[in-house]
Amino acid sequence: MSQIPTQLPRGLEAYKRTPEFTPDNLPAALQSQHSTKPGVWGLLHVLEGQVIYHLASPHEASAIADAGEHIVIEPEIVHWVEFGIPGRFYVEFYHAAPL
Repeated sequence: MSQIPTQLPRGLEAYKRTPEFTPDNLPAALQSQHSTKPGVWGLLHVLEGQVIYHLASPHEASAIADAGEHIVIEPEIVHWVEFGIPGRFYVEFYHAAPL
């Protein structure tokens, strides 16, 4: 079982973010297994409610974040999300800062 990191590594910078997702507009792609590209980290920010983040096999771990909390998404790790309690969240994407 893998450990989900609690912080982004140093040296990353934000470059993009999603719109806010709710149970009404959460894309099916985020509710099914997917991953970020090589070198791309994510930071899922829960604004309201509760989000459950699942890692697919072989990692098989989960994290629960409530309003005001976040979840770190590692590059290329297959995962999916679901609402534990209806609310709102968005994902910020990070990559290595230019030297």
